[in-house]
Amino acid sequence: MVCLFLKRQASVFLDLGQGILDNALQGYNATLLAYGQTGSGKSYSMVGYGPNKGLIPTLCQRLFQSIRSMQDSRQCQVFFSMLEIYNEQVVDLLSKSSRSAGGLRVREDQQTGFYVEGLRRVPCDSALQVEQLMEQGTRTRTTAATHINNSSSRSHMLIIVQLKQIFSKECITKQSNIYLVDLAGSERQRSSGSEGDRLKEGTAINLSLTTLGNVISALADMALGKKIYIPYRDSVLTKLLQSALGGNSRTVMIATLSPADICYEESLSTLRYAERAKKIQNKAVVNESPTERLVKELKAENAKLLLRLSRLGQEGRKAEDESKELRRLLTHNELQIRAIQTLWEQHLQEALKDWETQYATITQERRMMQMYPYIMNVNEDAQLSSVVKLFIQEEGEWDIGLADNSPRALSIRGLGIQEKHAVFSNQQRRVSITPVSGAKVIVNGLQVSKRTELQHLDRLVLGSNSTYLFIGFPSERSAEDWSRYDYDYFQSELAAAEGFHIQSLCDDQGHRPHQPDPSLLAVFYDYIKLMPMVTEANQMSAELKKGVEFKLEIKNLAMSDSKGHDLEKDIAVKVTSVESKQVWMWSKAKFINRKFLMEEVYQQQVAGGEGADRAPLPRDRDPFWDPLEPLHLGSAHLWLQSLAFRIPLEEQVEMVGPEGTEEAILQAQLVPCSPAGLALGEDDILIDPSELLGKRLDFQLVLDQCCGLRWVKEARNRGVQIGFQVFDCPQPLYTPAVWHNVNPLLDHRVQFTALRTSQDLLNYLQSNALVLELWGLQEGCSELLSNMDGMKMTQEDSVIIDKISASEHLTAETGSSDLSSSLRALHQDLDKLRNANAALKKENSALREQLNSSRNGVENNRGRQERRGSLRPSCDAEFAKALKVFYHSMTSVRGQLQRLRRHKPSEEEDLLGLRLFVDEHTFLLKDFSEQLEQCVSTLKHDVAAIVRRKREKSGVWS
Repeated sequence: MVCLFLKRQASVFLDLGQGILDNALQGYNATLLAYGQTGSGKSYSMVGYGPNKGLIPTLCQRLFQSIRSMQDSRQCQVFFSMLEIYNEQVVDLLSKSSRSAGGLRVREDQQTGFYVEGLRRVPCDSALQVEQLMEQGTRTRTTAATHINNSSSRSHMLIIVQLKQIFSKECITKQSNIYLVDLAGSERQRSSGSEGDRLKEGTAINLSLTTLGNVISALADMALGKKIYIPYRDSVLTKLLQSALGGNSRTVMIATLSPADICYEESLSTLRYAERAKKIQNKAVVNESPTERLVKELKAENAKLLLRLSRLGQEGRKAEDESKELRRLLTHNELQIRAIQTLWEQHLQEALKDWETQYATITQERRMMQMYPYIMNVNEDAQLSSVVKLFIQEEGEWDIGLADNSPRALSIRGLGIQEKHAVFSNQQRRVSITPVSGAKVIVNGLQVSKRTELQHLDRLVLGSNSTYLFIGFPSERSAEDWSRYDYDYFQSELAAAEGFHIQSLCDDQGHRPHQPDPSLLAVFYDYIKLMPMVTEANQMSAELKKGVEFKLEIKNLAMSDSKGHDLEKDIAVKVTSVESKQVWMWSKAKFINRKFLMEEVYQQQVAGGEGADRAPLPRDRDPFWDPLEPLHLGSAHLWLQSLAFRIPLEEQVEMVGPEGTEEAILQAQLVPCSPAGLALGEDDILIDPSELLGKRLDFQLVLDQCCGLRWVKEARNRGVQIGFQVFDCPQPLYTPAVWHNVNPLLDHRVQFTALRTSQDLLNYLQSNALVLELWGLQEGCSELLSNMDGMKMTQEDSVIIDKISASEHLTAETGSSDLSSSLRALHQDLDKLRNANAALKKENSALREQLNSSRNGVENNRGRQERRGSLRPSCDAEFAKALKVFYHSMTSVRGQLQRLRRHKPSEEEDLLGLRLFVDEHTFLLKDFSEQLEQCVSTLKHDVAAIVRRKREKSGVWS
């Protein structure tokens, strides 16, 4: 497998990297962009992983190989810079200084364009030094990501390699800038655009990618001849890449795609992005060094000064003062030229000192790894994992937390980390961890509150989401592969500790564990992906004192549609105000978008230091707040099959929430009725539902009472509504809102009418259920209103359904008014038919005489067949009558069953009352059993009598 990966990386470099290198050696600016969804292979292609080196290290290695092969004809100087753009802030990853608030500034030069002020440029003379600088930058990137709650998939990494080539014989200098860009994941842009969130346009994470797409689209339109403004200045990324996009650079973009089917839409978006980029036309030219231009100008000026000095020497001593000034200028120019020539050597010597220090640090770290136990960071991005190592050296106690002023302290940064978070104890080659009071420490998925001994490869989570892998003493280590303990392993372990893992999810849905449903797998991976984000959001809410709690929920986990089929599962985030008990339900995309804004607020108010702006945000700009909306609490199914037989139905249905919890009990009825709304009698019950076809059907939905509302029990200032949608109604209908009552009386009645029952409606009644949706209301929340647009009503204010057959019925009524216009045409045809009828009468009289002569011979046989044929209708009528009696009896039995369900003991009854309740309940149960047995026995007796009479009559006529 490794060989295949190595071959793939080598082929990618030959296809793309070699062209970038050739352009740079020719003196052109060159740019390589990697764009695509997170997890599709951008970072792997650009940086690589382990022995599978990506484009950047391979390109640098080939660059220095080319320099060594051409050192006889030219002198080359290489400068390396590495920066990160996160939240529109530029971070120098090679700078030793602490991360400044707001990041480095991007300024503009009229000649060179945009540049980063204060960005460190490190000279390099080997590929090994470049790898060491990249390792240093990755370490800085990891530390910053831990501090500001970031991952590399949400930030842009930009590496700038400056190549200067000095051709001594030709007196030519060429200077090239190689931009190697690993862009953030493109799904951030899509998720922000998929929600109606008024704050999404302010999300700085999306701003760079959105602006980059706008720039590429504008440049593509410009290539087609359109005059359009190019929005380079709208983001930091597009400012720095201005020369690469439509400017002086030869640019290549890698578009990476994920093979997963759930990424289909994102893959199409990436392909459209790349298709637009292909239309851009750059104008690249060979770059001359501004330093060389300065040296040429100084040398030319020196030549002029020498010529003037020679002339002044001939004029005598009168020009002695002017001669001294010219000699001073000449000396200054020569010193400046020497300074320019020695600048490279000085920078290189300074860099060598830094490399020696870094090499000593790396050597010391590797030596300590072979001697002591330590904890190693695990990041969401594999590129940032295993970078930070904190060693538990001598025996004794080691404090871990934000404080780093003690020689026996391990300093970490992150959300939820206290000044002194926990204490590591190294005693007799045994390491244990003891959390400080109030600190969150999780070991192998379980939160601990007391001293816990650690084993090799134990998983630690400190604070909200600082994840570390414990590496024991060298004697405890084996050849086990540590790479399997990645970030997803940590989150899956945390989810399993909460009772959520793929096996239990599949068992709940009736799937085999080894054959999980792909949709459930997607929900599971979304769940473990959002778990750390929810934890971090809760931590930020606590530190900012927002009083808001976030909780992951699975939508439609235990819910089905009108046919009983499972609904598509999805992840949602339940947001609850601790003080007011207000609740919001955010989609996955909306929560991710809001969390980016929360991080920005958190950095400004908490992580920004003492001088940060701590003024409260306006409500419309607060990412922790949202306008209140009705919440979907659950649903119940009321099956419609009884309406196909015109039998009334009275049920107590259970309102089930998304996760299978009982939200309420609803008493509902389906009552077949007359057009005037009067209930039908027993004689109107149908044996065959097909008798409804073409006939009018009226029925009423009656919602009597809703009992045990869990939504209102939690907060009495809440209300509920019930929504439903019958057959082809264009909009759902809602009951009036009821407030502040756990057992509200609804007393809501709606009548529906099908003017001519169609086969589609009949199939719907026989196979579907009416889904009754429970909606929760809160104070300040607008109520749900029934939209009657497109609804047709009868004169009795009944809602017309089955509109296709209804339109046919109306067409027939309106067509009858047009019969008078066609009657005249029919009279004209009538005369012609009379003439033909006279001829047919003569022929008919002759046939009648022949028929009378043969009728006497077949009369007896015909009478016998008629008597046999009359047997079945009489038997069918008796059977229908028996069924009607049975249905009527079952109605009373159903009523007795409803009384049994409603019959519950009072919470205040004593032991004597409970005994009376048990006796009464036993009597009702006995009465119910007797009624049911009587109904069944009566039906059996009637059917047996019908069969016996049929046999007797068959024997008489046989």
